[in-house]
Amino acid sequence: MKKNLFLLFIPVLISQAGFSQPDDPKTLQQTAHSFMIQSDWDNAILVLNRALQMDKNSLDLQKDLIQCYYYKRDFDKAVDGIKNIINRDDVDVMTFQLAGNVYKALEDPKECEKLYKQGLKKFPKSGPLYSEYGELLWASKNYDAINLWEKGIEIDPAYGGNYYNAALFYFYTKDKVWSLIYGEIYVNMESRSQRGAAMKELLFKGYKEKLFADANIMKGEENNKNEFARAFLEGMSKQSSLVTKGVTTQSLTMVRVRFILDWYENNASKFPSRLFDYQQQLLREGMFEAYNQWLFGTVENLTSYDNWAKTHPEEYDGFTVFQKSRVFKVPPGQYYQSK
Repeated sequence: MKKNLFLLFIPVLISQAGFSQPDDPKTLQQTAHSFMIQSDWDNAILVLNRALQMDKNSLDLQKDLIQCYYYKRDFDKAVDGIKNIINRDDVDVMTFQLAGNVYKALEDPKECEKLYKQGLKKFPKSGPLYSEYGELLWASKNYDAINLWEKGIEIDPAYGGNYYNAALFYFYTKDKVWSLIYGEIYVNMESRSQRGAAMKELLFKGYKEKLFADANIMKGEENNKNEFARAFLEGMSKQSSLVTKGVTTQSLTMVRVRFILDWYENNASKFPSRLFDYQQQLLREGMFEAYNQWLFGTVENLTSYDNWAKTHPEEYDGFTVFQKSRVFKVPPGQYYQSK
């Protein structure tokens, strides 16, 4: 009887033995990713090490392993991993980003800066590296950071991080132009992120506390030699009477409608702008009010915005669907900042 029972278990044991056979590196990497999603770094590390035994030269596996050590806060092993791959011929931008994060965590700005410089030498058109290198300088109160963010905007205009950082920088200066331009570009690139929501607040404050704070918008701009900036300020100056009773979502919508009409009559051919093209498109398609409500109304008064959405369902739904269906990118050749 016992012998018969043992024979019955043989298929089960064979089946279990089959499951114990080693998987290929790609399958193991997928398993590791599942553990990483759960923040189970130890199991992810275990599986990645098994995969690397099969494919020890895999850059992707090694990056995943370094990332696990980073999130586990085992920075010594993370640094060892970085040193093993940073000089490889097939190293990529993400490797330098990962290396930067590790050295920032170790509070080693000199080595971090060295790596960013190495990365930009190899990838001179990488917006992410300019953005993160600038953040490193900014953390040490080195205001040369803005030059890196501006360079990132110029050479990689489709990447959003440099717009975000540059907009924040300009919000805390006397600038009235680039904080608004870069901030609105970023909101459209990252419309559903937490940073995008925070940027909306700064945009509304920028119009209220900076651009229209003085009745004479051109005051203090006598030495501003940037043609785009002057054209923007002059266009907005023509509409300043519309905010005499205050800067609100409604008054800003009227200002920006008239500004766009004026811009395309006088400046669009000289200064092509993806941002202004988008605003003109929304204006033509009857969605510009909804766009401004989304941009400023949620910040000014959320209850009023909700009431507007309920009383304008077609406009609200139309813009919401349209916004989710498109990707906002700035093309090359539309960089007008000058130092």
